[in-house]
Formats: sequence, C-alpha cells, structure tokens
Amino acid sequence: MKRLKTFLLLTILCALGGCAKPAPSPQTQPNGSPETAEVKRVTSVGVVNATPRPVEINSNGTAQLIVHLKIQSGYHVNANPPTFSYLKATELEIPASDGISASSVSYPTPANRKFAFADKPLAVYEGETEIKATIKADKAAGKGEHSIAAHLRVQACDDQVCYPPGQIELRIPVTVK
Repeated sequence: MKRLKTFLLLTILCALGGCAKPAPSPQTQPNGSPETAEVKRVTSVGVVNATPRPVEINSNGTAQLIVHLKIQSGYHVNANPPTFSYLKATELEIPASDGISASSVSYPTPANRKFAFADKPLAVYEGETEIKATIKADKAAGKGEHSIAAHLRVQACDDQVCYPPGQIELRIPVTVK
C-alpha cells in the first residue's frame, strides 16, 4: 500500500510539473536587460543587408550604380550564376522608371567553397561584396532627385542547409543633372 501511495504521489508531482525541465533562466545582456531564450528563425532576407549607394547621372548619360552587400558571418548566398540549377542565384532587378533604366548588371567574382551537403564546391558570396549595374537616364528623365525601385533576390545558406529564397526591396537614390 505504501508503494502505491508513493507511486501516486510521484505521478501527481510529475503531472504538476515536478518532472518538467526547468525554464531556462534569462541571461543578462551587456545593456542590463534580460535576454529571453527565444529561438531566432533564420531567413535569407534577414542574413543579407543590401545598401544602394546614391548615384549622380547626367541627363541622356550613363553611370554606375553600386549595391553593397553585407552577409552575416557564418552564412553565404548563391553566386550568379549558381553552381547548380536548383540553387537560386543572387539577382538584382532594376525595372525602368522615370526615364531611368539599367542596361546591364555585373556580379562579383564568387568564392568557391566546399560544403558537406554538396558533392562539389559551390560558387558563393560571403562577407562584404558589391553588385554593379550600368544605368542610363534618357532625355525624358526629369532633372533632380529620383528614388528608383529595385529588387534583390537572395538565397542564404549556412554550412549545412539553404534557407528559402527571399526578396529585398530597395530604393536607389538617383540625382539627374
């Protein structure tokens, strides 16, 4: 009978949380605020910071546009062109707008890295790099400041897995003289 009571008591304690793992204690960050044990979801867009540089262009002229990429440490994005057709290439698209159009986009020279999930080295961008495009302002482009829309498609990966592709929306400051 004593064994049955002990068993029932243990069963009740476990049901009430006595056998549960203790909640992780909050860590204190350098600024003094507690950090919760929250799982951060990795996204391709979250791993890449894209910053377009302002461009000055003469009316009816051309200029070079630069988008600076900063890829978080421990991650990479697929090069353009990618090593395998199933990988999504990093791609900058600049639709024509306000008399300003892109005539060509050039991608940086990739690094070739070997990963456990691929049979051969992959062409990737990592760290900091730049994508360049030649833009043209035709005679119809009004003089002054413009904000041109652009889309940067990326697929970020770490050394074990690739994350779903994402798209970063950019606004490129262009001054037509």
